[in-house]
Amino acid sequence: MQYLVLHRPIVFIDLETTGVNHAADRIIELSMIKVHPDGRREVLTRRVNPGIPIPPESTRFHGITDVDVAIAPPFAQVAPEVLAFIGDVDLAGFNIFRFDLPMLHRELSLAGQRLDMTGRAVVDAQVIYHRKVPRDLSAAYRFYCGKELERAHRAEADIEACLEVLDAQLATYPDLPRTPQELAGYFMNSTRDSDAIDAQGRFIWRGNEAVVGFGPEGVRGKPLREVAAKHSGFLAWVLRKDFHPEVKAIVQNALEGRFPIRRR
Repeated sequence: MQYLVLHRPIVFIDLETTGVNHAADRIIELSMIKVHPDGRREVLTRRVNPGIPIPPESTRFHGITDVDVAIAPPFAQVAPEVLAFIGDVDLAGFNIFRFDLPMLHRELSLAGQRLDMTGRAVVDAQVIYHRKVPRDLSAAYRFYCGKELERAHRAEADIEACLEVLDAQLATYPDLPRTPQELAGYFMNSTRDSDAIDAQGRFIWRGNEAVVGFGPEGVRGKPLREVAAKHSGFLAWVLRKDFHPEVKAIVQNALEGRFPIRRR
């Protein structure tokens, strides 16, 4: 690395998993690169048996099948090695805040282990990307249509640009469905886990019970009804933070005694 100034080692982490549900899915492959201040690198990659089937849609994403992990050890067996490799260094990754770290913390907890985060810096390249690369309508119009959006943030100009952008996207990606109904189904299936209640998967179904899929130990994995009764402060905190409006609506309803009802 040429530009990252290190005063102590940093470990880059990436996980492959059975899915993206922090409260239910499991790690199947973990790879880490430790970069030292002198430029030296160490690599640790371990494949583990998740103890549950790998869904076909996940296999299509990372290429790992049930057969590939059949004789691999469970995560609990490699957890001490993982913690020893990480040591007391800083951490980095792409989407590490929202995915890799929560998933790793849960797996370690299930294994009776804990990764102490005290004093660690955590660097997420995805956060830098999202903050530095514009992703608004003007940027999309420039990228897909090759034009600058005049009178941006005026309703008529914006919606005309949106129409052009969508048409240009369909021209650019021939694999996308053509009808609104098919497009809606395509993105619902590709972005939302089948057990997710909200678009971000913050709340998930466990049977017919709404369960909290994020947050600290004692909250994550607990029924939403129980969290509303015993940890209302956590839900109040969610309302103050920058969560998706759908997540906040679920939280507000829970604080008022209304909970999601599963309709099959």
